[in-house]
Amino acid sequence: MPNLSTTYAKLNLRTPVIVASAGITGTVERLQRCEENGAGAVVTKSLFQKEICRIAPTPRFKIVKHENTFTLYSYEQASEFNPQEYAEFIFKAKQKLSIPVIASINCYTDDAWLEYSKLMEQAGADAIELNLSCPHGVHIMSGMDVIEEMVHTTKLVKSNVKIPVIPKMTPQSTNPGFDALRLDSAGADGLVMFNRFTGLDIDIEKEAPILHGGYAGHGGPWAIMYGLRWISAVSPKVKCSISASGGAMNGEDVVKYILAGASTVQVCTTVILNGYGVIKKINKYLEEYMERKGYNTIDDFKGKVCSRILDMDSVDRTHWAVARIDKEKCTSCGKCFTVCIYDAIEKDDGKFKVNQNCDGCGLCAELCPTKAISMVRRGEE
Repeated sequence: MPNLSTTYAKLNLRTPVIVASAGITGTVERLQRCEENGAGAVVTKSLFQKEICRIAPTPRFKIVKHENTFTLYSYEQASEFNPQEYAEFIFKAKQKLSIPVIASINCYTDDAWLEYSKLMEQAGADAIELNLSCPHGVHIMSGMDVIEEMVHTTKLVKSNVKIPVIPKMTPQSTNPGFDALRLDSAGADGLVMFNRFTGLDIDIEKEAPILHGGYAGHGGPWAIMYGLRWISAVSPKVKCSISASGGAMNGEDVVKYILAGASTVQVCTTVILNGYGVIKKINKYLEEYMERKGYNTIDDFKGKVCSRILDMDSVDRTHWAVARIDKEKCTSCGKCFTVCIYDAIEKDDGKFKVNQNCDGCGLCAELCPTKAISMVRRGEE
């Protein structure tokens, strides 16, 4: 049987699946459910210095549906605990759990970063995740140089505690790759790439923001490609390990993140929507994938895709492909005709066919509802 264990930020995990900081990790009982269902580690719901954030509004979740995908739009913010209560929470969690417990903290003054990080260490936390980029946080509209603040805070907390320190990066940066290198150089033991985006949805009848009336965090399956892009670029260049976060809904997504170079993958939305049991399903998929591929360890395929990503000068630009329509499968719905900007689709005896104008873009094949269109080499159509 494949060995799912991995190392992240100097911690040994039984599986690369970490349950991310959220309401689903807000109590000892919820943390136990994570462990019982196979999580490799847990990140506790964030302790915020800003006290008002400890009281979440209701309702605070909205599923925004778009065709075949969705966005989880939410405003959970912070743990309801004050610092002393939170330290007690961490202490109790460490007594009940055998997997690593990573404490998450969010502050806006140096004194608080020092106080809270020391409290977490004294309470027994295995590591500290620095929630420097919460989509509901105080930095979002402050105008400050966020990366300089992140580097400063990372160094500050590193000097204050002996346990691993892990900055959680914002996706809302002009150059996340540069940010990751800066944080790695600052001594980060691990990096979480990334926190959620800050967004806004509007009720057009009320002409006002939905839910609580302000900005919120938003994420979902659509977010994975952003993470894959930057993790694949950064992972070969940093010394610290990377935890992928954003858009991982199932086992296939976890495999993709590991192939891009992540040591662990944090899941949140899929646990919120599908329950803690989804963790077992992800681990099972990972085992089956590794068996099928002949991999014994996570390291056997971690980062494997990085050397296979072509730069723009290496991309094959020959127009070798052309669309072919299987008339037996074609229902004459006309979707291909509607979307083709090359006038390459025409009707023939009640069915559609491809003419010499086909550019080989592949859009019609992607949109055909009956999979009647395939892309083949020119001359084979």
